[in-house]
Amino acid sequence: MKRLVILGAGESGVGTALLGKKKKYEVFVSDFGKIKKRYKDVLEHFEIDWEEEGHTEDKIFSADVVMKSPGIPDTVPIVKKLVSKGIPVISEIEFAAQFTNATIVGITGSNGKTTTTTLTHKLLEDGGLDVALAGNIGKSFAQRVSEKERQHYVLELSSFQLDGIETFRPHIAILTNITPDHLDRYEHDFNKYIAAKFRIAMNQTEDDYFIYDADDEVITKRLQQHPIKSKLLPFSAKKEVKQGAYLKNEEITITIDNTQFTMPIATLGLQGQHNQKNAMAASTVATLLKIRKATIRESLSHFQGVEHRLEKVLKINNVQYINDSKATNVNATFYALDSMESPTVWIVGGVDKGNDYSELLPLVNEKVKAIICLGLDNDKIIAQFGNVVDMMVETDAMHEAVQIAYRLAERGDSVLLSPACASFDLFENYEDRGRQFKEAVRKL
Repeated sequence: MKRLVILGAGESGVGTALLGKKKKYEVFVSDFGKIKKRYKDVLEHFEIDWEEEGHTEDKIFSADVVMKSPGIPDTVPIVKKLVSKGIPVISEIEFAAQFTNATIVGITGSNGKTTTTTLTHKLLEDGGLDVALAGNIGKSFAQRVSEKERQHYVLELSSFQLDGIETFRPHIAILTNITPDHLDRYEHDFNKYIAAKFRIAMNQTEDDYFIYDADDEVITKRLQQHPIKSKLLPFSAKKEVKQGAYLKNEEITITIDNTQFTMPIATLGLQGQHNQKNAMAASTVATLLKIRKATIRESLSHFQGVEHRLEKVLKINNVQYINDSKATNVNATFYALDSMESPTVWIVGGVDKGNDYSELLPLVNEKVKAIICLGLDNDKIIAQFGNVVDMMVETDAMHEAVQIAYRLAERGDSVLLSPACASFDLFENYEDRGRQFKEAVRKL
């Protein structure tokens, strides 16, 4: 019996434990921190051996294979020791992929991946395919595979999840864009982060497809320097492409082989240029998988977006409150500020991953009337924008931030939570931050 050791008992760790157990591995789960009660309950129910608040080395080094949760860096001592002993350390995505023959659509990028993944899943599901959504969104891929065999999986994949793959090969890969993010994990070397994103295509062959933003200079330059084997299907808002998707005369056109599909952007359920691109990427997948054009059009017109991404919460005294908690980097916040059409009270801050806020200056200058800092360390934000806005307030609690925003906003303004930072200083995750924002708004 092969021994599977799992480091980290979160969503991917517990999902892998369930799949490992089902596939007759001897499973042991070890978490350096405390394991959440709901995950403990699952491990207990399935009689899976676990430990918390530390690693017992002899139990770990007896592994045939180790699954490392994506949140654990390669640089931690236990991982370095495993590697030096020649014990394979893989990601949950790599582990789960060997147990399914399904068609996999893998989606990565610095921004837009959750919206694109959710939209792609909706198009395929509405088109009648047997498809599940997993990865960095909702349930882990491993848990989905352990539950029942599907014909298709749509996976949102982070660079951390891709770091731990060896043979994983999505039939269709999407790369939405690449902007500096998570540089703290890549030794502050942007090229290492770019390489991590491109791992999604490393095992693809001539029979597979790579869908990407042709307007993104980082991606196009990388493709020129490091060509990949899969068939390229670009999407662009600036130029016509022979194969792939483009925007012209307020209309999206998608061409794959001899199939062509068009849709006016005015009928899209989600507006904004970045959403037009997300729609192009998702529709390209749907067209490849032979979903009917009428179904694609209908699904795109009904799609209303994802929670915590420019989500309109409430209008109070003619002030619109918007939850964009999912904006965990500067580029995502750039989209949010760019889409604001009224004077904005901006709630920003959290754990900074090496952010450069300077690209936001023109937008802040034009649209933002007041800034509320919500984080434990706001020095960089204050230094960058202190002279640009009339009003700047520091706070370290969501209900307080929302109450201050309520006092500062006037009729016709917007209040935008778009933190440009990770949430771990004050919240469990970006979802927790977004929910607390919505709750505080509802209590006003």
